[in-house]
Amino acid sequence: MADSTGPGPYRLDSCELCPRRCGADRVSGSRGFCGESAEIRIAAASIHRGEEPPITGQGGSGTIFFTGCTLGCSFCQNHQISHAGMGRIVDETEFVRICLALQERGAENINLVTGSHHAPGIARFLRTARKQGLNIPLLWNSSAYEGPEALSPLENLIDVYLPDLKTLDAAVSARFFKAPDYPEAAEQAILRMLEYRGELRWEDRGTETPVLVSGVMIRHLVLPGYLASTRRVLQWFAEHCQGRALLSLMTQYTPVGPDPSKRPDGYVGQDEYGQILEWLEEYGIEDGFCQELVPDDSWLPDFKRANPFSSELSEPVWHWGEGFIRRPS
Repeated sequence: MADSTGPGPYRLDSCELCPRRCGADRVSGSRGFCGESAEIRIAAASIHRGEEPPITGQGGSGTIFFTGCTLGCSFCQNHQISHAGMGRIVDETEFVRICLALQERGAENINLVTGSHHAPGIARFLRTARKQGLNIPLLWNSSAYEGPEALSPLENLIDVYLPDLKTLDAAVSARFFKAPDYPEAAEQAILRMLEYRGELRWEDRGTETPVLVSGVMIRHLVLPGYLASTRRVLQWFAEHCQGRALLSLMTQYTPVGPDPSKRPDGYVGQDEYGQILEWLEEYGIEDGFCQELVPDDSWLPDFKRANPFSSELSEPVWHWGEGFIRRPS
């Protein structure tokens, strides 16, 4: 069976959506590395206010969290849905209702979190949502570990790409992300995203920072003790993305995960933070955002709760165990 959204067709009976190209017959219910069949599962949807200022805007970002993942990060903050399978199946009708509910609650965009392994199906659902009145920007929030088969259906659909660039060191990606080929795959994916949306466009919606309505913002999470990896990312960004994309440098790494021996320990230190700021100046990187150094884990989500985040960060709209959630009166 083929999913023929976009330029396709894209076969889910021998899946090659991510660089692993595992060939799983997801149509028959087999699950590849991502842990998912052909049916789309979602864990939560909410108005999220913890993203970068041009993503959050005034109304918050309309985040939809998909179950499953193409990577195996040893310190994943969303491990309940990426590794443990928390979430439930939604059909096209329910997905469209979720998108429209987020829009009705005032979301600045629809923020699709970790949907690479369902990209063709999501693209089909989004086109239906557009026909039924969804008119806010669509944002693709991914690890960048995705192949052309995943990105092609999104070409004329996604407005803003928000990929990670986790590392360009194959040893680091093999150890912490279970993907030694991550650097090459992520480079190719991000360059393709820049082909699709390589011009930044903004709208002034009454906030200090205008809202990003088209373009690319690249995220990099600094790992304590692995600053050489961060330097390579900054150098690559300066050479390939400067003037074409924003950089979001995150220092919120938190040592979570069941096995401490398989993840970096501790938090990013003040000396490391200072070194990163020097490198930003060295490479002339000015367009973007750098997170303040505040070690804290209060923002970590729990997808067992109807609102996985704190009430200050998030307003729940839909939850895998609750369905649609009414707005507080």
